[in-house]
Amino acid sequence: MVSSQVPIILMKEGSTETKDKDAQRNNITAGKLVSEMVKSSLGPRGMDKMLVDTVGDVTITNDGATILKEIDVEHPAAKIMVEITKSVDNEVGDGTTSVVVLAGSLLEKAEELLNKKIHPTVIVEGYRKSAEKAIESLKEIADKIDPTDKEYLKKIATTSMSSKLISTNSPELSDVVMNAVLSILEVTDEYNKKFKIDIDNIKIEKKPGGSIKDTKLGNGIVLDKEVVRGGMPKSMENAKIALINCPLEIEKTEFDAKININNPEQIQQFINEENTILKVMVDKISTTEANVVLCQKGIDEMAQHCLAKSGILSVRRIKESDMFKLSKATGARLISNLDDLRKEDLGHANLVEERQIENDKWVFVEGCKNPKSVTILVRVGSQRVVDEVERSIHDALMSVKDVVEYPYIIAGAGAPEAFVSHKLREWSNTLSGREQLAAEKFIEALESIPLTLAENAGMDPIDSKVQLHAKVSTSNKPKYGIDVVNGKISDVLVKEIFEPLAVKEQIINAATEASSMILRIDNVIASSKSKTPAGSPYGGGMGAGINGDMPEM
Repeated sequence: MVSSQVPIILMKEGSTETKDKDAQRNNITAGKLVSEMVKSSLGPRGMDKMLVDTVGDVTITNDGATILKEIDVEHPAAKIMVEITKSVDNEVGDGTTSVVVLAGSLLEKAEELLNKKIHPTVIVEGYRKSAEKAIESLKEIADKIDPTDKEYLKKIATTSMSSKLISTNSPELSDVVMNAVLSILEVTDEYNKKFKIDIDNIKIEKKPGGSIKDTKLGNGIVLDKEVVRGGMPKSMENAKIALINCPLEIEKTEFDAKININNPEQIQQFINEENTILKVMVDKISTTEANVVLCQKGIDEMAQHCLAKSGILSVRRIKESDMFKLSKATGARLISNLDDLRKEDLGHANLVEERQIENDKWVFVEGCKNPKSVTILVRVGSQRVVDEVERSIHDALMSVKDVVEYPYIIAGAGAPEAFVSHKLREWSNTLSGREQLAAEKFIEALESIPLTLAENAGMDPIDSKVQLHAKVSTSNKPKYGIDVVNGKISDVLVKEIFEPLAVKEQIINAATEASSMILRIDNVIASSKSKTPAGSPYGGGMGAGINGDMPEM
């Protein structure tokens, strides 16, 4: 007698499962496609991408993080590649394209090993050891500098912007970036020269129009607001600033209230009482000798009249983030209750002035003494360009911040990758077994950075690889890289191309971790959306089943 086997249903109807080689191949292919998408954007000769979203907004950029953030990635393995660009962008700010190129190359080389029946765990272990050795080698060849050395910080900012749309103006903009970072640094250990920088204290305001040369750093804050009333002064020198985050108006009660009025005199009495309350508010401000009021909330018409009559310049409905920046820039204390306002709570600035910027009026708070929050005003011809300039300046700010906080620099233009690859080849000979094959593939993947730079510059990748090997083997430090301007292999130290060591370390770590995670996946289970109606007696459990469907009998 043959017993029939009862079928066991584990997943919902419509769920799919991909196993073993098919799963690995699909994931690797997805990662490689993401890498190929941004590969042509790497370096000063990289191409830009035009991204159009669902509502028709256009973004033109060659920033890896922005490209992958704007496109709608569906594949789960591809999403891992997108996530590493976000983490690198948040951590070090630069190198977002490089990390995707390296991760894609690591997956491509791993695929070759998988086809030779080498287990993914062996590949992952070989990659891990190679990444550790690569970072160790980078630390040995990096140069330590003075964190506040303006000469090197300017070179770092210039190198960061050299691959952007604003490369021709990078010498001028690098001064703006460097001075912005140095103006907000906080000393954590004066003896050992350790500093901390909160990049959020640098406000970037952008406005289309004018020239990129009009971009400037202000020792204070720029507010995209205007003075609330025409009768107020539009400019105030030697400003004494009150920062108020409570409304200068009659607040409504939290409970329902009804007032019975029997004659017109009572209406006038009610209005007079409101006006008296508002005048008392303004008097409290006037007694502190404040001549500028910056308010986070609203300002009543009557209060505006009284402030104008007292000659006080006022701005209302300022963003909370801007209020904190104003406090750091001017030294003023944020006041939540006017009864607490004292003369010593006021901030100071040499000038507070309303200015016409294109068709808008903005308020400039300038000349703050030792400000811990500053503003970079970006001016470029069109909206698309000004957005890309803002992204470029942000990357440069992060690069300079990286060096100030972790003062080690290294040559750029693919020179460190080429040099470390040469060193790792000698080290890989000490490995035994199949890990050595994984290490060799890691070395080849690392070389993809300088070779991609060469390819994007129109150079022959094979000739570049041979020449680069020949040059590197004769040098004891990383100085030979890709001269994309002249299309040849040259000494990049002479051209003063430097990058933060922190960026290189982050690129190698993030790319290795992402590729390792993808390689270790051998099963992809995609569940379909539940079609079980709400309140079904079979919803929610396993067995009868996992999917909320009725068990088969």
